[in-house]
Amino acid sequence: MTATDRETPAPAGGRRATHLPGDIDMWVMVLGDLFFFGCYFVTYMVFRALSPEAFSDAQRHLNIGIGVINTVVLLTSSLFVALGVIAVRQGAVRTAERLMLAAGACGVLFAAFKAYEWYREISRGFTVGNEFFSFYYALTGIHLAHVALGVLILGIVVRELRDPGKRRVGFVEQGAIYWHMVDLLWVIIFAILYLMR
Repeated sequence: MTATDRETPAPAGGRRATHLPGDIDMWVMVLGDLFFFGCYFVTYMVFRALSPEAFSDAQRHLNIGIGVINTVVLLTSSLFVALGVIAVRQGAVRTAERLMLAAGACGVLFAAFKAYEWYREISRGFTVGNEFFSFYYALTGIHLAHVALGVLILGIVVRELRDPGKRRVGFVEQGAIYWHMVDLLWVIIFAILYLMR
């Protein structure tokens, strides 16, 4: 913790350590997104069950190495976000800023790897004309849009942390909730698209 951090009081507002982080609006949005993705996962599983050989044949063209790298990148970003929340609760604002920036950088890195993966697959002729790849592009594309929104939210969190007048632990927690949801969704997508045979 730096001297600047220690000089900044923890803006916890006296809340108990056991409180539910974030607010009800964020939880409603997160649960709505999880329901939406859940429906898409079920739809994918139904179509996969109808054509298991075709899906498995197409699936083997995915680069598992890139999927693993992106999984590690997002899990690392979630660790940064969790540590950032702990830091801001302790009043270590500068440390929280750096951790949120690191998490956002991981989001950008994830997007770069995903863009490369799409380019690689499309250049090899794997497009939405293939049933498996139509699910692949839809699921990873919608998830990538969530990653982009998450990076934007983390940027807003950092901006508020830099402004003592706007600094709120609750807002940082909301950003963390959204980011962890993005991470959770990717873990499921990685499992069903890359690993499940």
